[in-house]
Amino acid sequence: MTRAFKFSKILTVHLLWLCLLASPLTTQAQVKPKPTRTTADSAFVPPDTVLPGQKKPFTEAQRLEGDNKRFLKRAVIPSVALIGAGIYTIGGRGILSSRDVFDYRTKAFPEFATDADDFAMLAPLVGLYGFNLISSQNRHELGRQTLLLVSAGALTSALVWPTKKLTDIERPNEKPYAFPSGHTAYAFTIATFMDKEFRHKSPWVSVASYGIAGATGVLRVLNNAHWMSDVLAGAGVGILSVNTVYWIHAKLTEGGGLNTATVVPIMLPTGHMGMAVAIQF
Repeated sequence: MTRAFKFSKILTVHLLWLCLLASPLTTQAQVKPKPTRTTADSAFVPPDTVLPGQKKPFTEAQRLEGDNKRFLKRAVIPSVALIGAGIYTIGGRGILSSRDVFDYRTKAFPEFATDADDFAMLAPLVGLYGFNLISSQNRHELGRQTLLLVSAGALTSALVWPTKKLTDIERPNEKPYAFPSGHTAYAFTIATFMDKEFRHKSPWVSVASYGIAGATGVLRVLNNAHWMSDVLAGAGVGILSVNTVYWIHAKLTEGGGLNTATVVPIMLPTGHMGMAVAIQF
């Protein structure tokens, strides 16, 4: 009876384990089949397009965020153009060089000085959190917004500060590390983020955000803190950083989002207790 009981117990445990392997709650990620889009279905919306951290379903533009051609056309090319223009106009090069702009600034605004550029680049953040309080149309909820913004800011920093050290260009005010402009890079990071989150609400949000970012760059030149080339490159870096973060986010979430993982207790073949994690993409 004892041996029969032990055999029955072992068989039961193994059967339980096989059942768990066959069930959806396993340690493997379960992938939902992607819905097929037809040309006639212009109002196509995948069933999993609303995330725990998102208030509204993804729009068509948002679902296309991970499209490689779209990313190249709307992010990489404009950013590379700005960075390239910055590199080209370093010193006295170009039809309108950084040296020409410096000479004009010296003649027209020799005594200009303000601290406004230190605060202007952060102004759109006031709008960001203000919209979160009064609007139900923002693209993501605050937690996901913050994660995306911090990620974009970290990428901007990773591009700006090593480049400053490597280029080691002197500023117009003879201080070191001019290229690219950090203030301008962060200003355009925030502006591009605002554009991503709220342009569907009103195009004027994007206009105002980019206007403030552009003004930040102009003030950096007027303050004699940066060359025009620094500002152009900084703008390109900020735009590229945000678009890259959103592109990666769309790639990882397949345009629909990452659902919350489920953790359940299981019994292992050895008879010990364990845990299984089920993740839906």
